[in-house]
Amino acid sequence: MYNNFNILLIELNSIFAQEIKSINMENILHINGDVLFVPRIAIAIFFAILFIQSGLDKVMNFQENLSWLSTHFSSTFLSSTVPIVFVILTITEVAAGFLSAFGAIYIYFREITDVAYYGVLFSAISFLFLFFGQRIAKDYSGAQSLVAYFIVAILGLIILY
Repeated sequence: MYNNFNILLIELNSIFAQEIKSINMENILHINGDVLFVPRIAIAIFFAILFIQSGLDKVMNFQENLSWLSTHFSSTFLSSTVPIVFVILTITEVAAGFLSAFGAIYIYFREITDVAYYGVLFSAISFLFLFFGQRIAKDYSGAQSLVAYFIVAILGLIILY
């Protein structure tokens, strides 16, 4: 019995050693020679986190956000359109977030970038909406803070194309 147990341990050790040799970062990350695999997933996850949180915050605190925006744009030509523009922005952000999330999954399991591309495209559109609003409201520092996000979105579109 002791001899059979030793043989089993030796066989398991041999199998385990072969498996360890076949495991490397490329297999774990499914890279398969594509240097853009990880950046594509990272971009999609970045915008998924950003816009799912932002979009759902707008949905969960709808009245509070609408009230703040109405005050923010009260002295601009957009004051009468704030409710509809806010709804459009919220839909765009939620779409950007969930498309990016599903896109990251598609990239990982199928190496298909189309869904993530549209998620990042909706993200870029959201940033343009936000940038336009900040400039109209003369919130120049707020508009300036969006530039970095927009650059990441444009780079994401290039990487995901």
